[in-house]
Amino acid sequence: MSSLAKLIQTEARLYARDRTSLILGLTLPTVVLIALGIIPELRESSEDFGGVRFIDYFAPSLLVVSVGVIGLTNLPVIMATYRERGVLRRMRTTPVHPGKLLFAQLLVNLVAALVSALLLMAVARIAYDVPMPEHPLGFAIAFVLGMAAVFSLGMLVAAVAPTGRTATGVAMVIFMLIMFFGGVYLPRFMLPEAVATIGDYTPPGVQALLDSWSGTAPSAVQLLVMGATALVVGALSARLFKWE
Repeated sequence: MSSLAKLIQTEARLYARDRTSLILGLTLPTVVLIALGIIPELRESSEDFGGVRFIDYFAPSLLVVSVGVIGLTNLPVIMATYRERGVLRRMRTTPVHPGKLLFAQLLVNLVAALVSALLLMAVARIAYDVPMPEHPLGFAIAFVLGMAAVFSLGMLVAAVAPTGRTATGVAMVIFMLIMFFGGVYLPRFMLPEAVATIGDYTPPGVQALLDSWSGTAPSAVQLLVMGATALVVGALSARLFKWE
């Protein structure tokens, strides 16, 4: 087994052993969905939501939580903690370049975000008969680009935060802003128009997810913004990343 494969395996095991990260990262959005589904009124059609149920309307927004929890509260904190404890510095003296550790962490967390999203969608469909994305290709593209944009922000925090505590504080501020603009705290139709418009272009681009979920092709401009964010912020993260 190659050194990279061993690192990926090790990081995956460490992630699985961290019960807090595992539970919050993989199940929090699904738990919120189940809690909302218990309320009968939220399972009834409403004119406020275009004739659909609140739970149908809100399920796509919970995908923002799936991606945000892992990309912004797990990944940067772990990498900053490794830096704080000297793990990255010690690895530079071994044949295993610390860049491989960075790749392993990124891969493990990306897989975790995908599992969280799939779990949410499966429970939404099975338990509450929530319709699945009617424009699957557009949804897949919007989700991947949006996830990449969010993870790039998480990597930027990981690149410069000197300690795990610092990473937690900075990442939490970004997480709360993304949740707000993504319509998690308040449904997007209740937000001021200017705020909702900003949310259209704030990672992970929730409007593109909502459009493709309802059967409309996502906006090319929104997809380009997510892709550009991932590339630019990701490149900046690589440039600024501190191993010590």
